[in-house]
Amino acid sequence: MNELQQIWERALLDIELSVSQSTYSMWFREVNVLRQDNGTVFLAVPNNFVQEWLFKKFHNTILRSFRQVDSSIRALDYVITKETDSNKSAESKKTAPQPTITMPLHEYYVNKENNLNPRYTFDSFVVGPFNELAHAAARSVVKAPGKSYNPLFVYGPTGVGKTHLMQAVGNHIKKDFPDKKVFYLTSERFVMEYIASVQSNKANQFKEKYRKYDVIIMDDIQFFSSTEKSQEEMFHLFNTFKDTDRQLVFSSDRHINFIPGIQERLRNRFTSGMIVDISEPDHDSRMAILKTKCALNNILLTDEANQFIIDSINPNVRELEGAINAIMCQTQLKNRPLSIIEIKNLLKNSAKPKKNISVKDVVKTIADFYNISEDIIYNKTRKKEVVKPRQVIMYILREDLNISFPSIGEKLGGRDHTTVIHSCEKIKDELKTNPVLIQELSQIRAMI
Repeated sequence: MNELQQIWERALLDIELSVSQSTYSMWFREVNVLRQDNGTVFLAVPNNFVQEWLFKKFHNTILRSFRQVDSSIRALDYVITKETDSNKSAESKKTAPQPTITMPLHEYYVNKENNLNPRYTFDSFVVGPFNELAHAAARSVVKAPGKSYNPLFVYGPTGVGKTHLMQAVGNHIKKDFPDKKVFYLTSERFVMEYIASVQSNKANQFKEKYRKYDVIIMDDIQFFSSTEKSQEEMFHLFNTFKDTDRQLVFSSDRHINFIPGIQERLRNRFTSGMIVDISEPDHDSRMAILKTKCALNNILLTDEANQFIIDSINPNVRELEGAINAIMCQTQLKNRPLSIIEIKNLLKNSAKPKKNISVKDVVKTIADFYNISEDIIYNKTRKKEVVKPRQVIMYILREDLNISFPSIGEKLGGRDHTTVIHSCEKIKDELKTNPVLIQELSQIRAMI
C-alpha cells in the first residue's frame, strides 16, 4: 500500500465515524483515491451522480478528514471512472459504464445567503407524540417572529429532526416575511468566526455582520461550553436581538441546564423563552416518517419492506433518511422497485446492533429510574407508584425488544396477555399528550 492509499484509509476511518453506517455504505465504499498533484487529491467515483452528491453533501467532511492526516492537502477533485477499484483487472475494466442517475439535486442545494435548505419545511416535517410540542412552538414563532417564544430552544438527541424543524422556521419566515433577513449557522461556526475576527482585528465587522439579521437560527449550542469570550459576544448579541424584538432559535443535544461551562447570565437568557424537547420517535411515528419520506421521493415499498426498515434501522430520523436515500438510488439505478431481498441486502450494513438485554435488565433499570423496589414489579399490587413503572416496562419490552404479549405477561408475574396489551395501549395514548412521559422514556432508553 503506497503512502497516498494509507492517507486515504486513515481519512476513511474518520469519515466513517462522522456519518451514519447507511450513508457510509451508500456513498463511500465505491470511492477510491487516484493520485495527488500539488496539494490536490483526486478521488475516483463511479458516475456523475455520486460525483455531484459527494461534492454537495460531503466535500467539507472529506477534505477535513484528509487534512487531519496530511495538512499539505488543500483541495479535492472527483474523477468519474468506470471502475473505482485500482486492483481490478484490465479485463474487468471493459465492462459497460454505469447508467447516469438523475435526481432532484436542486432540492438539496443550500442557499448560500442564509444557509437554509429549501427541502426542510413544515410540510415535510412529520409530527408525532415525540415532537408535537416542539412543532407547535415553532409554528407559533413563525406567526409573529420576535414576539412569542423568544428565544425558542429545542433540545434532544442527534438525528431526531431538530435541524429540520429549525430550518423549517427559517424557510417559513422567509416565505411569509420576505423582507426579514434570516441566517442559520452552528455555534461552532460562530465561535470560529469570532476567534478569526479577533486575530485579524476585525471584531467590529463580526459584530456588524450578525446584528444586521432579523432572525438567527443557531444549531448545536453545546459547543459554546467553556468558550468564555465567544459566550460574552453571544450574550451581547442576544441582548441586542431581545431589545429590538428580533427572533432567536437555538438547538442543543441536551437541556441548557445540563451543558457544562455556560455562563450563568447566558444560561438565564436561554431559559427566558420557550424550551422544548424532541425525543426519539416511537414505532408508529417512525413508520409515519418512513411513509411520508418515501412518498416525497416517489418510492413504493411493500408493508413487509416498511416493517423491515423500521425494525432494522436505529430509531432516529437521520438513519431513516439514509436508508431511504440508499433505496432511492438503487431504485433509479435498476429503474424498478426493489424486492424485499434486495432491500435487506442493501441495508444489512446499516442494521442496528441487537443489544443483549434481558427482561431483568429492563425491570431493574426502570425500577431504579422510578426509585422503587425491583421485586415489587412482579407482585399483584395496584399501587399507583408501581402501576406506571410496570406499564412502562411492558411498553418497552414490546416496542423495543419485540417480545410477545403473552411472554411479557408470563415474565412479569404471570399476568394475562390482555393486561399487557391494555398497559401498552395506555402508555401509547398517554405519549400523545404527556411531554413529561415522552422525556422519561427517552431517558430510560438511553440508560438501557
